Amino acid sequence: MTTTGAGAGTAAEDRVFTALANATRREVLRLLREEGPQPVQALADHFDMRRPSLSEHLKVLREAGLVAEQRSGRQRIYRLEAAPLAEVQDWLHPYERFWREQLKGLGELLDRMADDDPAMSTAADDDPVIRTAADGDPAMRTAADGDPAMRTAADGDPVIRTAADGDQP
Repeated sequence: MTTTGAGAGTAAEDRVFTALANATRREVLRLLREEGPQPVQALADHFDMRRPSLSEHLKVLREAGLVAEQRSGRQRIYRLEAAPLAEVQDWLHPYERFWREQLKGLGELLDRMADDDPAMSTAADDDPVIRTAADGDPAMRTAADGDPAMRTAADGDPVIRTAADGDQP
């Protein structure tokens, strides 16, 4: 497969996205963001895994540049390195803008439909196309009319039929 636009930062970006793809690693980043630098054991206390497994996650985060390790005596203290996250935000920005524009267009379409489209009318709009049993229309039957063909979910029947289903009196 041929890709275009791949730059020198691709390998580093791939490491960051790979690191962020795992829920445990995202949780480690959240802990470091909210609680500040912590030793490995303090981080490990938040997870139901052995410390060597967490160390593997920390290694992936470290290689992606998302955390930094500082040795203090026998302890290793980890802290968040946010710069790669800014790069992810820069990469995501055009997609965010794309979806914002798409949703804005959808909102505008829905606004127009609610005002202009007669098919979007409701019985409350007094639209003559919309009929209800309360209008006295014999084609509109309800279970309250005593019609055995009309059943409700309260009857324990999973098949609920309405006049819209083509069921005629």
